[in-house]
Amino acid sequence: MGVLSMRRTAACMMICLALAPLPLAAEDPAPKGESEGFSLMEEGAKLVLRGLMSEMEPTFKEMDKALSDMKPMVEEIGPRFQELIALMGDVHNYQAPEVLPNGDILIRRKVPLVPKIGPRLPGPNGETEL
Repeated sequence: MGVLSMRRTAACMMICLALAPLPLAAEDPAPKGESEGFSLMEEGAKLVLRGLMSEMEPTFKEMDKALSDMKPMVEEIGPRFQELIALMGDVHNYQAPEVLPNGDILIRRKVPLVPKIGPRLPGPNGETEL
């Protein structure tokens, strides 16, 4: 069973549970006509869900095929994407991407990075700043 079909099954179960009538308390038996109304509502909900699933099934099959076709590409891009996330850190530190007229994509930092202080290297003539 694929991930998509498991998610679809879980979603359907959640909808069924949400639409199912709640049992009444044991000390308060439902009147005869009221329990019949609940069973009719339950049957109506089942019919609606069956119709919805039969209408949605072709769409789910197309989505499953598209995801299967994308799997090799995602596996190839995955490690590079993880490197990018590690490099960027928190996404909230950046503005929305901007596409330049030449097609380049520019992602600006909201707050500039403070340069890390490293070992001081001697200048071109061997001088050292103190």
